[in-house]
Amino acid sequence: MVSAILLAAGSGKRLKMPMPKPLVKAGSQPIIIHSLKALDRHPAINEIIIVASITNRKAIAAAIKKHSFKKIKAICFGGRRRQDSVRNGLKEVSLASRWILIHDSARPFIGRKFISEVISAAKKTGAAIIGVPVKSTIKSVKTESFVDKTISRSNLWEIQTPQVFKKELIADAYRKYSKGNVTDDASLVEKSGRAVKVVMGSYKNIKITTREDLLFAGFIAERKAL
Repeated sequence: MVSAILLAAGSGKRLKMPMPKPLVKAGSQPIIIHSLKALDRHPAINEIIIVASITNRKAIAAAIKKHSFKKIKAICFGGRRRQDSVRNGLKEVSLASRWILIHDSARPFIGRKFISEVISAAKKTGAAIIGVPVKSTIKSVKTESFVDKTISRSNLWEIQTPQVFKKELIADAYRKYSKGNVTDDASLVEKSGRAVKVVMGSYKNIKITTREDLLFAGFIAERKAL
């Protein structure tokens, strides 16, 4: 059994929009609806737990009612930090669940193929994540904005979500290693000494953070609607 935790508690301050980021539209639909459609329609996913905030929970619930989603088990509250939100989501997962898929609602364009591949890889290895090779030149910059060195990008990947883990593995990692700030769930599993498999993702699987991202998201959404 695979349980999906969809993180939607972020405020999206950098977007500078009058509504919470999960409810901002990419094309004709709110960002979170794009993500929910991908997860709800995937045959390998059995249930979805949405992690919302105190300020956006009612609005998210109202947006969901307009669609015939079948796998939403709960909408719970997030916390101050990402790891607090994931931990709250884990509490809502069914006891029968064996695998946990964690996805950011701010990545609305994850395709079915990539969900399938990351779940399959996790079931073979215990932990798998989506990513793409870095395309730009990367430099380490010291104080006062002077270049320290240029870093070879041959082994550098930009990591995305979804990320999939054996339930006991991610729950144990969160119990032991989540005191500091966490931007990536796999980093906690890495601290436990477990190998994490990287699966090739898509450059379209963008994370919407800024107004520029939203413009690009609108373009992708329009192309998908054609």
